[in-house]
Amino acid sequence: MAKRQYSEKVIALNKTARVNYFIEDTCEAGIVLLGTEVKSLREGRAHLKDSYALVREGEVFVHEMHISPYSHGNRLNHDPLRVRKLLLHKREIKRLYGKSRERGLALIPLKLYFREGKVKLELGIGRGKKLYDKRESLKVKADRRDMERGLRRKE
Repeated sequence: MAKRQYSEKVIALNKTARVNYFIEDTCEAGIVLLGTEVKSLREGRAHLKDSYALVREGEVFVHEMHISPYSHGNRLNHDPLRVRKLLLHKREIKRLYGKSRERGLALIPLKLYFREGKVKLELGIGRGKKLYDKRESLKVKADRRDMERGLRRKE
């Protein structure tokens, strides 16, 4: 059976997540938004830098995700840092709850994007990196970049 191809338009990436965490697993979630939030996202005005997700009372919520107020909004504009509910199946929520209870694991939003007109959030289960792990990751990344530069010069 062939996989279905989806058109994706990335709105925001959490670049610091892969620097600060080892991402063990990911899942896709829908998100409950207001009309002005969707319009603001279409302008690409969102930040995931310090955001995180929590499971409370059988529901998953994302905190500290900043969606700027819509530029043409009026008094009905939204609060940029409000807590937003994620849409997941019950078995996915139970799995995430079990993982988030493990010591050292956290739920981190990795990517916010449009898929077929709907806003989706890629949620990662991450284990925090120690300082020496971060240094090692940067060293590997720099070595890989140097090797690619060397290969390009020889061609």
